[in-house]
Amino acid sequence: MGLLTGLLTLPLAPLRGTIWIAEQLLAEAERELGDADTIRRLLVEAEIAFESGKLSEEEYEAVEDELLQRLERLADSGALEEVTYGE
Repeated sequence: MGLLTGLLTLPLAPLRGTIWIAEQLLAEAERELGDADTIRRLLVEAEIAFESGKLSEEEYEAVEDELLQRLERLADSGALEEVTYGE
């Protein structure tokens, strides 16, 4: 980028910075939403909330169904490795 171009586009720098931050946040959110460990943690947290009375049975089932569907989509896409415990 030349000196003249840099000077002319200087007022747009805050906008470019904001767009970059938004792109980074989106990438991190997508990574976390597609992470099997995060989904499993959310399942455990939902179960704890249900057992402590913070979630009704209907709310818990809705959350559980949505999280299990996300895990299933990960498994179908091949992004989820099968985990075995106790072997």
